[in-house]
Amino acid sequence: MSSDKHAFTDGLTHVLVIDDDRKLCGLIRDYLEPLGYAVGMEHTGPEGAERAIAEPWHAVILDLMLPGCDGYEVLRRVRAKSAVPILMLTARGDEADRIVGLEIGADDYLPKTFSSRELLARLRAVTRRASLTQTAVAVEPVAKELISGPLRLNLDVRVATLEDRVLNLTPVEFDILSALMKSRGRIRSREALIESLRDREYEVFDRSIDVHIAALRRKLRDDAHEPRFIRTVRSAGYLFIHATG
Repeated sequence: MSSDKHAFTDGLTHVLVIDDDRKLCGLIRDYLEPLGYAVGMEHTGPEGAERAIAEPWHAVILDLMLPGCDGYEVLRRVRAKSAVPILMLTARGDEADRIVGLEIGADDYLPKTFSSRELLARLRAVTRRASLTQTAVAVEPVAKELISGPLRLNLDVRVATLEDRVLNLTPVEFDILSALMKSRGRIRSREALIESLRDREYEVFDRSIDVHIAALRRKLRDDAHEPRFIRTVRSAGYLFIHATG
């Protein structure tokens, strides 16, 4: 499910209103636009779902009673493709209806007797939560453990295990293996591996990388001719390949 659709450059908050009440849509637009919102409108379920998925939005205001398909179905279709915040809007006040909408994936719920100030407050709340979530994802720390089949590197405590057996790696061997695993599927030249160790207090030079790789292979029980972990790419460097078992 994709949520990385918010590539806005105009500084406005983009909101899609899906409601067959055209007058209400116009009132919402007239209220929000002077406050820095760009408001799009659709009046049927299928068209609303399609546009909610096809275009980037900061939020969607979704009526429950719609022609073509109801708001629940629109919600299901959108949630299958997007994590855009959705504010359900309905004339129904039944608690069961609210619960169903929230369980399907609505972010909040408003009866159609809402005041404009309440709509604005709830819109700001759902878009703020979405923004905080995206920021948290963007600054998510680098994985503290690298795993490839039976091989695991714990970067916090600097311990490598193979089939639950702790490997006795030197500091430079651990860092070379870590650099290779982080670049899994991409060739790392000797120069690139040396560069990855620049901030370490190691005496590492071009050909010494080969010596460390040979030592790593012995400890990994890796055959250079039929490698399970580290493959030599002639005249290019080394490639970490994913182990399946």
